[in-house]
Amino acid sequence: MSAPRERGAAARRMEATVLDRRLYLHLATWLGQWPAGPGLHVVGSPRRALPAWDGRLRPAIAVDDGRSTVLSVAPRHVPAVRALAARPEQQLLAGLPAAVGHSRWACVDDVFRWSVAPAPLPDVGEWIWATEPGLPRWLRLFDEEVLVVRDADGNYLAGAAIKRHDEHGHELAVGTEPAARGRGLARRLVAQAARRVLDEGAVPTYRHDPANTASASVAEAAGFPDRGWRSYGVYPP
Repeated sequence: MSAPRERGAAARRMEATVLDRRLYLHLATWLGQWPAGPGLHVVGSPRRALPAWDGRLRPAIAVDDGRSTVLSVAPRHVPAVRALAARPEQQLLAGLPAAVGHSRWACVDDVFRWSVAPAPLPDVGEWIWATEPGLPRWLRLFDEEVLVVRDADGNYLAGAAIKRHDEHGHELAVGTEPAARGRGLARRLVAQAARRVLDEGAVPTYRHDPANTASASVAEAAGFPDRGWRSYGVYPP
């Protein structure tokens, strides 16, 4: 291998290490601990008692990398959740909302994806403020810029937004109007938003329901492979 190629390969390895470090820092900050040994680990984090990116609580969040699971709850709920965690997983998921003080909320199970190399798809959207008229309700939950595709008449077609969980990890959300589906807009928006997250010094993540094959296809096409990771948690209705 020539010297320039060696330097290029070394630079890519160094960049990947730095970006993987961002994921580690994100999970350690977001959950309160990362990594952990094999099995399920219930940890206490004050963040579970504080409002999340949208001003609402996320009283339980777990990430499973296929080897170990870190389940983050408010410190006062740790004893009850640890007792629950000794039961089969189906009982854990069913009983988790009540164990963290929100029995009427849902426990949601997702595929957890992340990327340090978004697909080189061409940009398709423009960054605008979420307060601009004509945007769907879900985009108006964000208090910063969102990424939007509009038609020639200015009508909204598709959009993506960034959930800034902490300075190290930002989760992407995307949606397309039914009439505009099948054009590849969502995958291009996700890749474009992911590049912005990386430029901001964080790692982009992406979560979706395992049964949502359309969202899975978008993630794969945008450069977010399924590594066998999952996430589950208790979320507000």
